Amino acid sequence: MTGAISETAQGFLSENVTEQKEPALAVSHLSHSFSGRRALDDVSFAVGSGGFTVLLGLNGAGKTTLISLVTGLYHAHGGAVCVFGHALREQPLRALARMGVVFQQLTLDLDLTVRENLRYHASLHGLPGSLARERQTAELARLEISDRADERVRTLSGGLRRRVEIARALLHGPRLLLLDEPTVGLDLSTRRAILAHVRALCRDQKVSVLWATHLMDEVETGDHLVLLHRGAVAWDGPAGELCAATGRATIAEAFMARTQA
Repeated sequence: MTGAISETAQGFLSENVTEQKEPALAVSHLSHSFSGRRALDDVSFAVGSGGFTVLLGLNGAGKTTLISLVTGLYHAHGGAVCVFGHALREQPLRALARMGVVFQQLTLDLDLTVRENLRYHASLHGLPGSLARERQTAELARLEISDRADERVRTLSGGLRRRVEIARALLHGPRLLLLDEPTVGLDLSTRRAILAHVRALCRDQKVSVLWATHLMDEVETGDHLVLLHRGAVAWDGPAGELCAATGRATIAEAFMARTQA
């Protein structure tokens, strides 16, 4: 009937409304072990829709294990992960389709150009050619690397490679962006530039972000902070309130106070 909304469209609209009420990422009682060693112990926290959350912890705290579980690389021994209300275990395709990921280790093909890397990623997500080209152009421009699009990745600096990885992670239009130690090995100015870009994505594009790092100068007092220590959550709340709770003036001092208590 003219003007009627199809059942498929109604389902899509209903799903979108439901998702808007859900956190971008909900981690519930997540536990995992390797050869009897407990890597994560009953970890629970949430990333709000459109929010910027910092997952802070020293090397070995369990951050990479957590990212691997959230992205489905490992299967958790206990607990659950939901992305905008979609359970990773029961609805993996729906959950993963809403994620973009930048892993700690470089995953670009060094012998392909920037554009070829993006094109390959777009094809994996089934993006039509015209849409893929449109998004490639937009993300390369946003990351200010359009002029390097036809250069092989191995010729790029570490900072530029990270920008390409972020552009690639955003190609399929994810609503949740996960970044595992994305600034490790980069100089201070490059670290700040990449962090500023991701914060702008969160602020301007409403992309929800989980930023995993061991670098305390990457945390701002207004951030939602999840402090991971020895596989367990030692703090979950505003970063500034951690300073108040520990009576310390800086995030670094507050981190030391909370993890040594």
